[in-house]
Amino acid sequence: MKSFIKITSVFALIIALVSCNSEQRSRKIQYMGDTDMYDAVPYEAYSADHKVFKNGMEAQTPVVGTIARGKVAYDYPNSEVGYQLAKDSLRSPMKFKAPLDSIYRVSKANLAQGKHLYNIYCAVCHGKKGDGQGDLVKREKFLGVPNYKGRQITEGSIYHVIMYGRGIMGSHASQLNDKERWQVTHYVEQLRNDLLK
Repeated sequence: MKSFIKITSVFALIIALVSCNSEQRSRKIQYMGDTDMYDAVPYEAYSADHKVFKNGMEAQTPVVGTIARGKVAYDYPNSEVGYQLAKDSLRSPMKFKAPLDSIYRVSKANLAQGKHLYNIYCAVCHGKKGDGQGDLVKREKFLGVPNYKGRQITEGSIYHVIMYGRGIMGSHASQLNDKERWQVTHYVEQLRNDLLK
C-alpha cells in the first residue's frame, strides 16, 4: 500500500512538472492567421500618430464654422461691449419667432419651468423674489448681489449674464441649455416686473 502511494506521488509530481513547462503552453498554430480579430490593433483615442486619419488630431477637429448638434450659436462676445450689444439688441426667440402653438413660446408652462430652474440655480444668491436676499447672501457668503428692481436689465442682458456670468457670478451655460436659459430669462423679467409694482 505504501509503495502504491509513493508511485502515485511520483507520477503526480512528474505530471505537474511537465504541465508547467512554458514551451508546451505556447500555441504552435494560429487559427485566425493575420486578422485583426486574433491580434487586435488598438488605437489610442485622439493620438497624433493615428493611422486612420492622415493629419492626426487635426483631422478629428470639427470643420470651421460648424455647430455641434443640439447647440445654438451665440455671437455676442464675453466682454463689456458684448454685454451692451446683447442688452440693446438680443431678443427672445420665444417671443418673436415661435408660433402660438409652439412649446417654445412664452407660456405658463415655460414660466413655471423657468421658476423651477431659477429656484435651483439662481435663488440661492438672488433670492426667491429677485430681491438679492438669497440664502448665501443672508449667511454673508456673498455680498453685493443685485436686486432686480434697481437694475436696468433687458432680456438680452439677462440671457448674456446667464451665458457668460458677470462680476462674481459664474456662467450657467453648462447647466442650462438654450431653451432653459430663455425660460429663466423670462421668469427673471416677471420677478422684476413684480418688484416694480
